Amino acid sequence: MVMTSIEMLDGEFATLPDLVRAHAAERPDAVAAADAQRRLSWSELDQLTDRIAARLQQDGFAKGDRTAIAGLNSVEQMAVILGTLRAGGVAGLVTNSATGEQMAAMIADTGARHLFLDNAAKASLEGHVITASDLIAMDGSDAGTPLDAWLSLAGAKPRPVEILPEDGFNIIYSSGTTGTPKGIVHSHAMRWQHIIRGAPAYGPHAVTILSTPLYSNTTMASFMPTVGSGGQVVLMKKFDARGFLELAARERATNTMLVPVQYRRIMALDDFGDFDLSSFVVKYCTSAPFPAALKADVLQRWPGGLIEIYGMTEGGAAFILEAHQFPDKLHTVGRPAPGHIAKVIDEDGNELPQGSVGEVVGRSPAMMTGYNNRPDATKAMHWYDGEGNLFYRHGDIGRIDEDGFLTLMDRAKDMIISGGFNIFPSDLEAILIADDRVVEAAVVGMPSEEWGETPVAFVVLKSGANAESVRADCNAKVGKTQRLSAITVVEELPRSPIGKVLKRELREAYAA
Repeated sequence: MVMTSIEMLDGEFATLPDLVRAHAAERPDAVAAADAQRRLSWSELDQLTDRIAARLQQDGFAKGDRTAIAGLNSVEQMAVILGTLRAGGVAGLVTNSATGEQMAAMIADTGARHLFLDNAAKASLEGHVITASDLIAMDGSDAGTPLDAWLSLAGAKPRPVEILPEDGFNIIYSSGTTGTPKGIVHSHAMRWQHIIRGAPAYGPHAVTILSTPLYSNTTMASFMPTVGSGGQVVLMKKFDARGFLELAARERATNTMLVPVQYRRIMALDDFGDFDLSSFVVKYCTSAPFPAALKADVLQRWPGGLIEIYGMTEGGAAFILEAHQFPDKLHTVGRPAPGHIAKVIDEDGNELPQGSVGEVVGRSPAMMTGYNNRPDATKAMHWYDGEGNLFYRHGDIGRIDEDGFLTLMDRAKDMIISGGFNIFPSDLEAILIADDRVVEAAVVGMPSEEWGETPVAFVVLKSGANAESVRADCNAKVGKTQRLSAITVVEELPRSPIGKVLKRELREAYAA
């Protein structure tokens, strides 16, 4: 007997490809996915998923194999992810805003034979060694074999593959400018948790606009429950504030996921109030600090609820702030999601009492399998409580109040979040130090009206060196989301007695 989607969602475990199949059987003509060029019904999406999975298997693709996927948001990219999963594989989601060198390193890390890309990704990869042997152009361009020509014949069905909860679902890459960025491996079990946790806020009548890229876990937080519960995904290739509002009004959007800089740009439009947003049920935000004043403005002027999610791509504990329910807690990121446990620890790894300030650690049913090919980096994430339970170190400093709400104070790892993207100062510092004009360098995140935060460099230069030239050369070697916005020359970097650079002093000096 074939299970319905409702029965699957009420069960212990189901895969996303099986839910797509159920939606196609129950509502074949309902729209499942749309972008600016194309709309697919559930029946059409299911058939395209089959043809992708079948062709992969014809090429010798086996359970556990990986694809590499690099491109701007599109219906085709969504189908390739689903087709990979239906064939029993793992979707390697390549960060297409990275440099060509970074993207090539990610593709190599997946070990994929098949690289699905578009013309924009091809341009970025020009001149770099691509380890994948089969290039398929999702946009039908000359980036590779056009997807339509590569597909298995219409009506083709892949061989059934038994997918277990612990099997790999995707690899999402952290940012990085040196070496290979860390690939975060998620299992089907982890993604199942995202589906069932979010499904009640979506459902078959949801229309979810996604303007952040599909390679980001930010996007997946809304993509998974929308597709899993049978809602409609509307994909934007590139975000712009007015274009988003026009699309939301036209599609009668009910849900969206945006990062704080996007909310800021939308709310700053003079004609924001002219758009009919009455269809919205709930809006989400994650990935970067979300100022309380901006939350309040969204609550006041944008219909529907507002939910902030704080967590890591790696998993651990997710915190949920239902801002419309707790207007007095807008300075926090909320309380742990059901089934999630969070604590704070000191520098020596000792658990601290509630109300203390310390590093956040968390555990939940939604935790990564590990970093791809990086066991040492995976182990460094681990912290165990007195009973031997595994927690992940969030790397953030915060305080959990008496009501269980978390207030973030600082980032222990000095990570910068700019426009929803993670930037690691050490990566930029390595590039600066490699420049023979630079004696010392430190990079810190400074507040930015446009991006939330932006990286600023402090450098000690050799005599006669030009700071702006150093900055330009550094920016030419990194992705556009990682570029230094400013560079300041100092005589020496402030250091502690043990030689640690005092970045807090740099931030304060720059702010002054």
